[in-house]
Amino acid sequence: LTSTQLGSLSTTQVVGFTTTELDALSTTQLAGLKSTQLGALTTTQVGALNVTNLGALTTTQLTGLRSTQLGALDTTQLGGLTSTQLGSLSTTQVGGLTTTELDALSTTQLAGIRSTQLGALTTTQLAGLNTTSLGALAATQVSGFTTTQLGALTTTQVGGLSTTGLGALTTAQLTGLRSTQLGALDTTQLGGLTSTQLGSLSTTQVVGFTTTELDALSTTQLAGLKSTQLGALTTTQVGALNVTNLGALTTTQLTGLRSTQLGALDT
Repeated sequence: LTSTQLGSLSTTQVVGFTTTELDALSTTQLAGLKSTQLGALTTTQVGALNVTNLGALTTTQLTGLRSTQLGALDTTQLGGLTSTQLGSLSTTQVGGLTTTELDALSTTQLAGIRSTQLGALTTTQLAGLNTTSLGALAATQVSGFTTTQLGALTTTQVGGLSTTGLGALTTAQLTGLRSTQLGALDTTQLGGLTSTQLGSLSTTQVVGFTTTELDALSTTQLAGLKSTQLGALTTTQVGALNVTNLGALTTTQLTGLRSTQLGALDT
């Protein structure tokens, strides 16, 4: 059968193909199938498409695949999709990907995912993104995450975010991070946060910083903290501020320090 002949079949006819027949189709033949025909296939039939054929599907053909069909692909099949193909999927289609599939995406494939697609993932799906994948996200991609999604990340996942990714978060997005997540950042990651970002954190969030993190803040970063944020720190946290940082505090910032905090400073 030629690609033209295959493309002329009705959706009722194409569902009659066996998995063996679909697996045997050449890329030239498969190119003849319309998006509506592909969308009519059962999940079992789609599961029979080999890696080569999946990778040869055009973005137009891919629009026909239903979210349930995409969710039925195994990780080997998913590995055949290019970054361009993945980036062409609608947010509804992306919603069908399983946590196993998302975990299996290579950083090359993930580079094709758009910010709107990432923002459409459920918190359950988000759990499938591993630290390597999260660390490979570009600033433009990270901008797609919602506050709910960011708050749902585990401390391990947050630990995978790059300094570039963290630095790209808006102050609105940062409100979604929990204090325990902020406390899980290493000093390199913390260095990616700007003074404006730090200054936007709530008093509940800043108490999550560890003494190691506070000691690692640069004077530029510390300049962004408000007096109310400094006043919310525990005496142990204040005791972690190094001499250079303490000396760089403005008189306005100092007004926020409580007497017990000042009393906790060493000589």
